[in-house]
Amino acid sequence: MAHHADAKKSLDERGYRGSLIRGDNPLKLFEKAVRDRIVDSYYWKEQCFGLNAATLLDRAIDLSFIGGTYGVTQKPTPFLCLAFKLLQLTPDKEVILFYLQQDDFKYLRALAAFYVRLAWEKDAEVYTTLEPYLTDMRKLKRRTREGWALTHVDEFIDDLLIKSRVCATTLPKINPRLFLEDEDRLEPRESALGEELEELDDEDGPDDSSEGEVQELPNGNGHTASDRSDEEMSGD
Repeated sequence: MAHHADAKKSLDERGYRGSLIRGDNPLKLFEKAVRDRIVDSYYWKEQCFGLNAATLLDRAIDLSFIGGTYGVTQKPTPFLCLAFKLLQLTPDKEVILFYLQQDDFKYLRALAAFYVRLAWEKDAEVYTTLEPYLTDMRKLKRRTREGWALTHVDEFIDDLLIKSRVCATTLPKINPRLFLEDEDRLEPRESALGEELEELDDEDGPDDSSEGEVQELPNGNGHTASDRSDEEMSGD
């Protein structure tokens, strides 16, 4: 009950004195109905009690799927509960970057990416932090309202950057990448296939033959086809 009361206190406008994100209580990034389901859930009460940035890591590496809410009662997933706990903790950026860089734990990476998209306020920083993981094509299991689905880390990152709602959560508005490029706040992103395409072009090499020009091949008598044609015309 103490943990439940602590969460309720964090959401109380009169008693909240913690960190702010976009000038408001970070927990309010989740809709009220979702917040209520999280703090009433068994996972929140039993697995999130007393967690800090270090001990939350142990819970996150045990995750086996991502998702928002599921089932008739819209029960929150452990993934969503841990994201909510991160918003309550608002850890330093170095901690989140450490989570992201753990290659062995793909669900930890997904959780950290979700937090970055929710909590980091500078659009350009969100892009430059998350885009490197668009090359991570490992599979992720996703819990949906009706059942299960398969996605990949790169797809999840892409969803975070282009969609307005992910994992039962409305994401803060973010400027499109092209707008930030036009504003000189982001460099154009190079395709991960760019180097491979250049290598293919180099392998093909320049074409020695002139475009549209027919090459004349010698016939069996050592004359070209055009020479033979001239001889035939003169014989007529």
